[in-house]
Amino acid sequence: MIAPHIIDPATSGAPEGKPLSQAEFAQLMAPAGPFEPAPHLALAISGGADSMALCLLAAAWAKRRKGRVTALTINHRLRPESGAEAKQVGRWLRQRGIDHHILEWRGAKPKTGVQAAARAARLGLLAAWCGRHHVLHLLSGHQLEDQAGTLLLRLAAGSGGDGLAAMPLVQDVAVLGRGRVGDASLRLIRPLLTVPGGRLQAHLHGAGQAWAEDPSNCNPAYARTGLAAALGDLAPDGFTALRLSRTARRAGQDRIALEAVCGEALARAAMPHPAGFFQLDWQLWQDFPEAISRRVLVRILARVGARDFGPRLARVERLWQSLRGAYPEQAATLGGCRIVPYQGGLLICREPAAASDVVTLKPGTAMLWDRRFKVMVGRGGHCDGACTVGRLGTDGIAALRRQMADTGANIKAGRAALARIPAPVRPSLPVFRDLDGVLALPHLDYVRAGASGLFRAAFIPAGSVGGGIFGPVA
Repeated sequence: MIAPHIIDPATSGAPEGKPLSQAEFAQLMAPAGPFEPAPHLALAISGGADSMALCLLAAAWAKRRKGRVTALTINHRLRPESGAEAKQVGRWLRQRGIDHHILEWRGAKPKTGVQAAARAARLGLLAAWCGRHHVLHLLSGHQLEDQAGTLLLRLAAGSGGDGLAAMPLVQDVAVLGRGRVGDASLRLIRPLLTVPGGRLQAHLHGAGQAWAEDPSNCNPAYARTGLAAALGDLAPDGFTALRLSRTARRAGQDRIALEAVCGEALARAAMPHPAGFFQLDWQLWQDFPEAISRRVLVRILARVGARDFGPRLARVERLWQSLRGAYPEQAATLGGCRIVPYQGGLLICREPAAASDVVTLKPGTAMLWDRRFKVMVGRGGHCDGACTVGRLGTDGIAALRRQMADTGANIKAGRAALARIPAPVRPSLPVFRDLDGVLALPHLDYVRAGASGLFRAAFIPAGSVGGGIFGPVA
């Protein structure tokens, strides 16, 4: 058992650096606006110096605007003492009159990729809480050194310009999950990206507020830990956190400009379909500048492939070069997508094997399926046993044809509906099933004879789920 080290300002020396003032914090928050009157801010807090300082600064900022802050601590249950640590954070905040809640990450934990899984679980729990309580803004304590470390990680991964923009000031996150689905949007705000950690510690020292140092932050097994140490060694050669952060900011500004042009190009050359696929005008796409055509391809692959970001840049570039060189003679796959030559253009649809998710729905509920479709069963719907949503599959197409014939459905109308959806797309369509087989297939306007209820499946591109393919940067 490794307990966190508590830093008590009463017994420790003052950190180097000038404390971050309330006026400076207000200036950092201004570009993230606008905010509603009497804003209610949620704030992710671990008990470390960065998030603890953010909490005190944000609470004072909100109070001046007749608003309030709710601090949220995730108990990841990765260490036996994590529950006690979360309660300690609550005690510190209660002494300052700040509302605090602990959110539990339950279930089995992965044996590899623990940090990435923990980050995903953390955002999911925080977003779900904000959705339930109608909170529009979630603050995170990432600071200057975190931004520099992210840039180095992206460099090591071979990222392009978008990756080098690192973390944005503001990122939109739709509140969607495996539970009930709402239509709320959450703004994830990182106001401290230009602030050195030493200034945040100095702020806590001046406020007489203790904080905890997580022992896992010193674990050399984690890439970020090694990069933090490397920054100190590289500083004499000019690789300082400040310079790296400025590089990320400039890359972010370039990203904004490219995104505007990319949006116009998408509107001209790509046609999205409610069944979850895109048709790309290959000839028009070829005429775009290289940076724009590559970006358009990445954007579509991310949305159809149910990802917040596109595939790795090296893989995208191989596909992009192949498609730019000549019109393809056969289909390709990348990032959970199929890229199929179709009627002189390109059909980009979901790879059926990747759409393996199955969810169970009760009448009157909605859920996210395959991170692409908001699926729902209306109130009053009746199923024989549980109602599930999964991919149609090739077997499902054959079963649907048999079922239509057995129930006396209009075969001609059914065939016409199938013909409206390109063959490569059909196996990945969302289908509602119960114990008697296919119950409903919304994109073919099919509901089994005798079935009651409303069945819907609305395409929600992945970029809208996870905060955009590239995300805004201020």
